[in-house]
Amino acid sequence: MTLVVTTDGGLVSIPDAVVVGIAVRAAEGVDGIRVRRRRTIDLDARIVRLSVAAERGEPLVELAERAQERVAATLKAMCGIETTVDIRVRELV
Repeated sequence: MTLVVTTDGGLVSIPDAVVVGIAVRAAEGVDGIRVRRRRTIDLDARIVRLSVAAERGEPLVELAERAQERVAATLKAMCGIETTVDIRVRELV
C-alpha cells in the first residue's frame, strides 16, 4: 500500500515500507528501545504496530510511551499524518 498526500503542488506518494522505516528509526531514537522484525502499518486506519526489545531496568510503560510519542510526532512532521502507535514489548535486553 502507498500513502498518497495531496499538496498544493500535486500528489506525493510514499510507499508503506518507507513509512514503516521512518517509524522504526523514530522508535529506536528512544534510548532503551530496539525494534524487532514484527512491524506493520495500516495506512487506512493510520495504525503503526511495533514489537520492541526494551532495556532491562527501565520502566517499560514510560519507555513505550516515549516511543509512541516520538513515532507519532515524527510521522506527523515527515508525512503529515496522524497515527496511533501500538507498542509490544517482546523481550528485555
